[in-house]
Amino acid sequence: MKTNIALIMAAALALGASSSFAAGKSCDELKTEIAAKLDAKNVTGYTLDIVDTDKVGDAKVVGSCEGGAKKITYEKK
Repeated sequence: MKTNIALIMAAALALGASSSFAAGKSCDELKTEIAAKLDAKNVTGYTLDIVDTDKVGDAKVVGSCEGGAKKITYEKK
């Protein structure tokens, strides 16, 4: 029984730490990571923009940063 509780607590701490780490990324850092993933898949002719959440409009959102205050949008040229 103690092992199960310890395992659950360890998993909860790991999830909390990973979400805190992701939330700490700058928009530019996240945009660079997304671009690298697209480039690795040989995607060409696109733009990624960092915009305020309320300015997204119909754009495709591919990332969120600054605690959700900004979004990274993808557009195919």
